[in-house]
Amino acid sequence: MRLNTLYIAGLSLINPATAVCECPVVKIANYLNDKACAVSYTFDDGLAEHYTLAAPELEKRGFRGTFFINGAKINTDGNNPADTTRLTWQQVKEMSERGHEMSNHGWAHRNFSRFPFDVLKNDILKNDSAIYACTGIMPRTFAYPNNNKSEPGRSFVEQNRVGTRIKQHSVGSKRSLEDLNNWLDSLIAHKEWGVGMTHGITYGYDAFVNPERLWNHWDYVKQREDSVWVGTFKEIAAYTKERDNIRLTVKQHGSDINIHPETSLDKNLFDEPLTMVVYHDSANGISARQDGKSLKTSHLSGKYIFDFNPHGGTILLRLK
Repeated sequence: MRLNTLYIAGLSLINPATAVCECPVVKIANYLNDKACAVSYTFDDGLAEHYTLAAPELEKRGFRGTFFINGAKINTDGNNPADTTRLTWQQVKEMSERGHEMSNHGWAHRNFSRFPFDVLKNDILKNDSAIYACTGIMPRTFAYPNNNKSEPGRSFVEQNRVGTRIKQHSVGSKRSLEDLNNWLDSLIAHKEWGVGMTHGITYGYDAFVNPERLWNHWDYVKQREDSVWVGTFKEIAAYTKERDNIRLTVKQHGSDINIHPETSLDKNLFDEPLTMVVYHDSANGISARQDGKSLKTSHLSGKYIFDFNPHGGTILLRLK
């Protein structure tokens, strides 16, 4: 018997009594690798200690962050910086090469409510161009200067981006270690994506009296990484939009299932893999292929997971 079903992401597939074999339940994971929640740590204004302190501490734990910079404040001469409290373009490049997201916070940090649109547009595009020239990667996210989201600036920055920082949770000096860890626990419990934000580490706006508080929090996150996906703002923004926009056409014949993904999102912008979850009790496992390539599957207590290309061809799933 052949079974035809249209599945919309976020809902379970069928398990009809009339199928030739028992159909597994299939769904798109809320977050990559079927983690319970996701968190991004973002840093504003391009401070030098983002390079000397924040990025290395993230890397020690296998994490990567998002650093929203203002190009007008970045030092052009790394040997003789005009402002030693700010990053150099060479440091921006190195951080990008190490996997951190370097993105747009406006060239001159212009408040959207205080400048005409033409000035804002030029400011935004200039910063995009400068970051691209430095890193070879076009910024695909944006953090609003002064957190002001006035139109028409907001509509403009939302074009050709996977997301803009609409809401955030301060992880700066006002937060105790208990506050930070409770925030993470809440994200896990409610299966949410949290966006942490701060500026200074030891100096500047909202700086920590002792940055060990933040490092200790990241140790706590590391301890709970089975439940937490720590990703850049771009990675998680792209994943969640892909997850919410994908449609799957599913056809089953015996132990073979064909799953065809469809999305209207621009593949040049939304290029993150999605995780599929297959609830199946067979001890023999499953195999999955897409576009002529085997997809690596992992078995986790009654379910199998694998990553796939949401813009790719039909996934060939075989129940063994």
